Amino acid sequence: MPRTPVLTGQVIGQAHYATRAVLERELTAMGLTFFQSLALNAVAAEGGAVEHAPLVDRMTGALKVDESAVQATIDELSAAGLLRTLPSGGSGLALTDAGRARQRQVADGVAGIVARLYADIPTAELEVAGRVLTLLKQRADAELATA
Repeated sequence: MPRTPVLTGQVIGQAHYATRAVLERELTAMGLTFFQSLALNAVAAEGGAVEHAPLVDRMTGALKVDESAVQATIDELSAAGLLRTLPSGGSGLALTDAGRARQRQVADGVAGIVARLYADIPTAELEVAGRVLTLLKQRADAELATA
């Protein structure tokens, strides 16, 4: 009988990269990058419009990347007509109609991936995994904040 793997950084990383590869395959078919999909989702989560600085903060914090990478993503989405600058002072960003449609496409793609990959995992196990991974992220964030 195969041995149940112990939860380690390697196991977490392998699961992350495998599921991200599945997602990126779908995103590529949509003409999007991973960062672009996250930006569209972040704007959609705020009702379709956000201030620039909080969006950059949210993405740099979540992705552990510098601001230039996030700004490049915002610029790409704007150039593609998926985001637009709001006229009120120029610091707000909003989804365009095309951006809203693309974000829905991303959400549907993610829902399909989740349905396929998580299909037969008992809810109780998913809840435990969620709690453990959330705690690990909190601890890693705390360490990064002290560096």
